[in-house]
Amino acid sequence: MRSKKRPKLPARMSRLDKRLTAWRKTRTPGQRIPKTIWRSAAKLAAEYGLSKTAVALKLNYECLRKHVEQACENPPSAHPFVELPASSFPIASECMIEWEDGDGAIMRMHLKGGEVPDALALGHGFWSTDG
Repeated sequence: MRSKKRPKLPARMSRLDKRLTAWRKTRTPGQRIPKTIWRSAAKLAAEYGLSKTAVALKLNYECLRKHVEQACENPPSAHPFVELPASSFPIASECMIEWEDGDGAIMRMHLKGGEVPDALALGHGFWSTDG
């Protein structure tokens, strides 16, 4: 039987994994993960994705998601979203976009063909608190 090899982690994630492993070896039972580690994990999750980060660092997905949400609610100084010009995306014949808000509401867009709707306007409507 072949054993599953652990995929090579990005350098920053590997460093945090080592910090977490060291902390886990020395912690007392019931001790919570330090906030500095959660903040670092939330930053990595924003870059690499919640699921991948939670699995790689052996963290609870829901706890990590909550820390990511907190980081987005209280960003250090920058806006958490980046707008890219449409010309930077290759034209695909089909793609799926999925957005989820903090309350669990989900909006999925299945796009076919070369035309792309105004995703920014759709997102604004999705997150709007009006009626």
